[in-house]
Amino acid sequence: MGGAEQKYVQEAFETNWIAPLGPNVTGFEADLEAYVGSGMQVACLSSGTAAIHLALDLLGVGGGDEVICQSFTFSASANPITYLGATPVFVDSEPNTWNISPDLLEAAILDRMGAGAKPKAIVAVHLYGMPYDSDAVMALSERYGIPVVEDSAEALGSRYNGRPCGSLGSIGIFSFNGNKIITTSGGGALLTADPAVKQRAVFLATQARDQAPHYQHSSVGYNYRMSNVLAGIGRGQMEVLDERVAARRANYEFYRESLSGTGAFTFLEEPEGAFSNRWLTAVLTPDFETREAIRLALEAENIESRPLWKPMHLQPVFSGCASFADGTSEDLFEKGLCLPSGSNLTQSDLDRTVEIIYNTLQ
Repeated sequence: MGGAEQKYVQEAFETNWIAPLGPNVTGFEADLEAYVGSGMQVACLSSGTAAIHLALDLLGVGGGDEVICQSFTFSASANPITYLGATPVFVDSEPNTWNISPDLLEAAILDRMGAGAKPKAIVAVHLYGMPYDSDAVMALSERYGIPVVEDSAEALGSRYNGRPCGSLGSIGIFSFNGNKIITTSGGGALLTADPAVKQRAVFLATQARDQAPHYQHSSVGYNYRMSNVLAGIGRGQMEVLDERVAARRANYEFYRESLSGTGAFTFLEEPEGAFSNRWLTAVLTPDFETREAIRLALEAENIESRPLWKPMHLQPVFSGCASFADGTSEDLFEKGLCLPSGSNLTQSDLDRTVEIIYNTLQ
């Protein structure tokens, strides 16, 4: 916490605004709109997963449809596709960003169109805060008429060619889960340049209640609006967002400078035009054995590290789904490791982590 959160939460209690509406919700949305700019409209929701679900619903995804999804990601990017009765089609990553490969994306689009199953949407993810190649993805979106859900759950504070992540796709989403760069405990947001889309999103997120003195519903809705209490936490967190980004980027630079001399690690560099919030510092080791040796050595000292995401096309739950893979994400999963990256890490924490890694490699 940054320190200002309690003030906004206390205001919610003092004014008795506890429900999923109120001054903090409106204020948090305004703070995010000001931060992202580009005329974006923001609807604060209960989670990033809810935001993806709503985004797909707003784009008309339904039963029997196919949706292309980046394979190298967390399952929350893909699960909402199934909520709507649609089927994911997974696309592998490119090596220089670890995000969706434009070449494989186009191959997937052409294959599915050739089979008479034009994808209804594309879910592309800014993984670990690193922006994907938005120009290339949006060019394909426009060429084939397929909208893009920009999953920026991990990328608040990141930019692509000077433009904030969250403002690059047809509809953007943020997550404020407890592990994100700022948090509301649980929460998310949907971003759109179209005020009518925001209005529809808020309508669906509040159980799709029609304008009537009684409870009347002409559409299926969801209970997805963010509470005024949690939005108060978000308002306080926005005051320290830039500090959080600076802290995460400093963690990355420390690890890169401290570990590059070992010759055992490859760091994900920022391509030209990309600015990553470095939500997590993720590295590649030479092989699975080295990765596991480091992970287990850290675990033995009560320091958590994790392998990179296991690709969705390898997950049992999605075993029957089509995939367009070239082995990139499988290699990343086998060799990659996320190092401790919290904004509140002390220099002693960082030094201790690096020392254990050095001792393990000897």
